Amino acid sequence: MKEFTYVIRDAEGLHARPAGLLVKLAQGFSCTIQLSANGKSADAKRLFAVMKLAAKCGQELRINVEGPDETAAARALEEFCAKEL
Repeated sequence: MKEFTYVIRDAEGLHARPAGLLVKLAQGFSCTIQLSANGKSADAKRLFAVMKLAAKCGQELRINVEGPDETAAARALEEFCAKEL
């Protein structure tokens, strides 16, 4: 299992556009990807679940990745967060 945290820097938080891009990226991996923020957790492959996190600028987003391609998924998600969030 791989886990990392990221503090959201986008002024609008995890809104529709980056959430959609994140879900699309997550769906490309076979591993399980779980996001946590605000005491809630969500399957990163489900858009409405990710949107319900309501993660805002300055809040911490925890990402857990587990499965056969977890290393590649974690690397891709870390790069995504740094670029998009």
